[in-house]
Amino acid sequence: MSSRKILVLNGPNLNLLGTREPEIYGYATLDDIAQRLAARGAELGFAVDCRQTNHEGVLVDWLHEARTQQVHAVLLNAGAYTHTSIALLDAIRAIQLPVIEVHLSDPETREPFRHLSYVGMAAVDCIKGLGPDSYIVALERAAAL
Repeated sequence: MSSRKILVLNGPNLNLLGTREPEIYGYATLDDIAQRLAARGAELGFAVDCRQTNHEGVLVDWLHEARTQQVHAVLLNAGAYTHTSIALLDAIRAIQLPVIEVHLSDPETREPFRHLSYVGMAAVDCIKGLGPDSYIVALERAAAL
């Protein structure tokens, strides 16, 4: 396994992918996405570590951990915390690692409260609206950093 690692962090309700509002998020599960990421990551020479939590503080802890774990980059789909969490904004700024914001849908085409992204204020890039392919595109961009 590669010593180069990309950390993929997923926030609240993403554990329900495949059954939660499939008309918006599709039918792929988070496990389906993780398998695709692992395969593509291996092709690019990266180990991919995928995690999910419904708890904001756990996401902050994982971001902090990334700075000591030789992580090349972080892909972050913070779910609803994208639009509410100054704690995530501060954590991204603190770790001094490239973070790419990821969304299955395009938040800018949805409810107005989703147009604000605290994650995006510190992320180096944002990939959105491509369904599960958003993660693959983000992984490829992260690998190129």
